[in-house]
Amino acid sequence: MTPRSRWRCFFEGRRPDRVPSDYWGTVEITERLMRDLGCRSERELWRKLGVDKCVYLAPRNPRAREDTWHIPSLWSLWGVEVKQVPYADGLGVYEEAVRGLLEEAEGPADVEAISWPDPEEWDYAGLREECLEWQDHPIVGVSYEPFYLYCRLRGMERALADLVENPELVDAAMARIHAIFEQIVRRSLEAARGLFDFVYVAEDLGTQQSLLISPRAFRRFLKPWLARMIDVAHSYGALVFHHDDGAIRPLIPELIEIGIDLLNPIQWRCRGMDREGLARDFGGRLVFHGGVDNQRTLAFGMPEEVRAEVAENIRIFSRARGYIVAPCHNLQAVTPTENVVAMYEAVRSAEV
Repeated sequence: MTPRSRWRCFFEGRRPDRVPSDYWGTVEITERLMRDLGCRSERELWRKLGVDKCVYLAPRNPRAREDTWHIPSLWSLWGVEVKQVPYADGLGVYEEAVRGLLEEAEGPADVEAISWPDPEEWDYAGLREECLEWQDHPIVGVSYEPFYLYCRLRGMERALADLVENPELVDAAMARIHAIFEQIVRRSLEAARGLFDFVYVAEDLGTQQSLLISPRAFRRFLKPWLARMIDVAHSYGALVFHHDDGAIRPLIPELIEIGIDLLNPIQWRCRGMDREGLARDFGGRLVFHGGVDNQRTLAFGMPEEVRAEVAENIRIFSRARGYIVAPCHNLQAVTPTENVVAMYEAVRSAEV
């Protein structure tokens, strides 16, 4: 079976020939793994590790200074200023938003006054050809994270306060963000002509201990927009890949209600995210993706601990609609090469 057919089995009510896996990693660890394992390209690295890699594609924008599939992070287009923040004594670098175009906004009129990207600017023409280059792999096409983007445009503290103090501003901004993205997503799906397996409809709503916003705020400000985009994806025959960090268990029933198909990243060390409970309560309705802890096990454990965790995850999620082994978010630069190798060796030796 191909990587794509292994993933697709779960959504077609079948079982694959073996447990599928995926790879998520920062630039720094990917480059190091390629050096350590003697690989000349990321594609060669995936083959060497035996990864059923999901490929992420999106239309290009000629004005963007960044090169990423994740459209909400094309900061140069959205007017978000960022800074480079090193971590782990310089082993890696993250971008952090420091200023956005809505920082001084007071109401809906200010939303209309700023310069927004035009969906017509994106180049959709080459998407189908790109998909054909990766036709043996599952493909995620385009990304949508509306409140994530609002927080970068507004500043995190102001964005959270707005949910209580300035709901009209939130409504106006979320409506404008959605209108732009719905056009981008529709045009991308039309250009790909059935070759996108998933649309990435996501958020970052969890901390280690609790939700970032209340369920009531989720229902009021965010759930309707996510539901609309999920309906768009499904109307074109695409599935929905939903990423949501942290302790999000209270929202999972509502995410299922509006139609997510796959849940990532399963950070099971966060409060309420125990794997047995997730598999028992939601396994019949979801494919789970991730679940190999990269805060402790992968970063600081021993290879045998990594293998044991992979085996435990496969056992627990065997009762689910499906499970795709992957780190619970990007592998970090502090993760030893031998632990990454151990993770994928454990996948290859597992029984379906």
